[in-house]
Amino acid sequence: MNTKEFLIKMSNAVGVSGYEAERAEIIIEYLKSFCDEISTDKIGNVIGIKKGKGKGKLMLSAHMDEIGLMVSHIDEQGFLGVTQIGGFDQRTLLAHEVVIHGKKDKVYGIIGIKPPHITTPEEAKKSIKLEHLLIDTGYDVEEVKELISIGDLITINRQVVELKNNRIAGKCMDDTAGIATYATILERLKGFDHDLDIYFVASAQEEVGVRGAQVAAQHIEPDLAIVLEVGFGKSSEGSDDGKCLVGEGVEIVTGVNIHRKMFKTLKEVAKKNGIKHQVTVYAGMTPTDCRAIQVTGKGAATSLLQIPTRYMHTSVETLSMDDVEATGRLIAEFIINFNNCDLEEFLCL
Repeated sequence: MNTKEFLIKMSNAVGVSGYEAERAEIIIEYLKSFCDEISTDKIGNVIGIKKGKGKGKLMLSAHMDEIGLMVSHIDEQGFLGVTQIGGFDQRTLLAHEVVIHGKKDKVYGIIGIKPPHITTPEEAKKSIKLEHLLIDTGYDVEEVKELISIGDLITINRQVVELKNNRIAGKCMDDTAGIATYATILERLKGFDHDLDIYFVASAQEEVGVRGAQVAAQHIEPDLAIVLEVGFGKSSEGSDDGKCLVGEGVEIVTGVNIHRKMFKTLKEVAKKNGIKHQVTVYAGMTPTDCRAIQVTGKGAATSLLQIPTRYMHTSVETLSMDDVEATGRLIAEFIINFNNCDLEEFLCL
């Protein structure tokens, strides 16, 4: 299974925050072929260890969870009300197909909207609030209550589509794209005797408060950490401020949340190996696993790489596989390059 196939398989699976088991199984199955040890913990993180010479610990972290919905109530006609798990923009949900994971594993439904023919001018100017969205399953109220309960999980019914120029679109590229870089890294490191022990972490519950990464970092106690995420790719919507270009390479992030030598070394490695890259700045703490790993336990020298992605937190997140593979190549070359580094000296600011 190559990097793209791995990414598509993960994206098409269910992995809402707190309900990551289906996606975790795909990740475990993949890592089995490369890692010396694989484990899971009480919060649901997957951790694969590729042992090196024991001269330090490098934690790679990408979150496997996605945003989702949950049944909040059932009205007298059998329509389902919803609440959100993670940060949805309710404007993107209208007219979507969904899957309710109830007593019957999959009940299909749609999020309806009032036709424009009978919408008043005043209504047309307003966005619909999440609490006013309703799911129509086609069942009457008695059938709905037999199959579905308040608190049941709801996911968007969306499969990945392949676009031109090696680009793909689908749900939860944030952050299955980060995990997909592991395929590129592991293929590159085949047969290489690296100094660092490498911990491949698929973290749980990032979308609801970077919880999994904090638990994993507490357990691993890494010396170094690289977080893999998606970044805001420049597109036709909104302002272009602070956005990188899709297809123009990995985003290497700098800021107070980032260890200066990690940032400098990653840039040098990218230039040395001809890896396309861009620079992104976060003045404060990044909204990623990085902010948890940096300050957990004794702390770690953290860095952040991002894959430019359009339409984030929608079901059509769009990115370039070239950028995914460039990110994986950069990490692999960083690991290879680190064989020439003294860890203690490197960690000194």
